Amino acid sequence: MGVQYCDFKDVDIDEVDAIIVGSGFAGAVTARELAERAGKRVLVIEKRPHIGGNMYDEADEAGILVHRYGPHIFHTNDQRAFDYVRRFTEWRDYEHEVLADWYGTYLPVPFNKNSMEIAFGEEKAAHLTAKLIDTFGDERKVTITELREQDDPELSKIADFIYKNVFLYYTQKQWGLTPEEVDPSVTARVPVFVSRDNRYFQDAFQGMPSYGYTPVFENMLDHENIRVCLDIEAESVFDLEFQSDDEDAPLAAINVKNQVFHGPIIYTGPLDELFLSRFGRLPYRSLDFVYETFDKESVLPCGTVNFTVTEDYTRITEFKYLTGQESDKTTIMKEYSHSYDDPGKQIPYYAIINEDNAAHYERYRALTSSLENFHPLGRLAEYRYYNMDVIIGRALALADELVG
Repeated sequence: MGVQYCDFKDVDIDEVDAIIVGSGFAGAVTARELAERAGKRVLVIEKRPHIGGNMYDEADEAGILVHRYGPHIFHTNDQRAFDYVRRFTEWRDYEHEVLADWYGTYLPVPFNKNSMEIAFGEEKAAHLTAKLIDTFGDERKVTITELREQDDPELSKIADFIYKNVFLYYTQKQWGLTPEEVDPSVTARVPVFVSRDNRYFQDAFQGMPSYGYTPVFENMLDHENIRVCLDIEAESVFDLEFQSDDEDAPLAAINVKNQVFHGPIIYTGPLDELFLSRFGRLPYRSLDFVYETFDKESVLPCGTVNFTVTEDYTRITEFKYLTGQESDKTTIMKEYSHSYDDPGKQIPYYAIINEDNAAHYERYRALTSSLENFHPLGRLAEYRYYNMDVIIGRALALADELVG
């Protein structure tokens, strides 16, 4: 059958039981579950000209499958989430590896026994690794804070090296911070992996969709009870009705096509934008991507290289490692992080989470708390950082609640 696309002006709202804003995993999983398990007639509203949210991928001019909104590698310990996405396409085994470019020398990330040998030489590394094993045990992750808490200057030396050469500059570029502004709690989580496991993730289930992410969403939204409207924003669909004229007055109802909509509304977009930024915009970091294609089979030694001490971009991804494609050409993508200043031209990727911003978000969230049928879901709507598997799990949990 395929995805049923429609124009919003042709929608009869009396024939809609649930409205979902956004067609990434949060929206698509919930849409499928409500349509399939509850028999609800679901309308998906998507502001972009395509489905799939940030997971959208497509072939570039060289025929290389590229992720248009940054690399997405699926990994999880959640059996239900993994089984769920495998319903909708074939998957290939893939375990991601990341290297840090340390002045032209590659160090495995997270920093591990192999990184130690490259950075300090085999003899010194053997000595330091023995100390790590004696102190913490083998095959485990140790944080910088744990290293610095030990009364041993050599263990502190490891922590200082990683902080300066793997973490600091990369974090400054990623978040636009000075060294003084880097939150100590973030620094504290940077690990040393007392292992020779070079995988970036150690989750039980890892892989990539064999034909890309876009077919996953095409198959997930391919249901007789689901219709999708592209190129339309929620702000133009929802007529918000408040309980009073007070600036902080909560919603009394959400009207759609001149009538109150009583069915479930799952909203996955930025919550501040729904309310036209009445309390000011929530801060995010945005990204720019620069693609380059080469007439050779590969240019990087692995899927992603982080530039932790040089360059103004944060990382380069070579997609053929992720997709498993075979070609005599290859495409790489350089990633630049910057502030989110223009919602009309930029995309919010990462919430900047601190106490002030959390309070700012909660002021918006309070506007919706009076509506039992309104459900914020996902990174943007909840102003949180979630991996794909967590979003899938949360979408399934919300569907369980709504269906049950």
